[in-house]
Amino acid sequence: MRNLLLWVQVVISVLLAAAILLQQKGVGLGSAFGGGNQVYRSRRGLEKGLFGATIAFAVIFILVALVNLFIS
Repeated sequence: MRNLLLWVQVVISVLLAAAILLQQKGVGLGSAFGGGNQVYRSRRGLEKGLFGATIAFAVIFILVALVNLFIS
């Protein structure tokens, strides 16, 4: 059972990292030096789904980690 939880945690961590890396922020290095033309807008479509999936993966990762902690 513990091995299964460890594998689930590894898979969830890879999915979480991929979801974080796929999100586009639109901020470059130029904004760090005061040259940022930013337009604030709401998330739509795939971007909104990816944001929700990132939150879901993070919550699932924390829950699996806690279950793994209390089982051992």
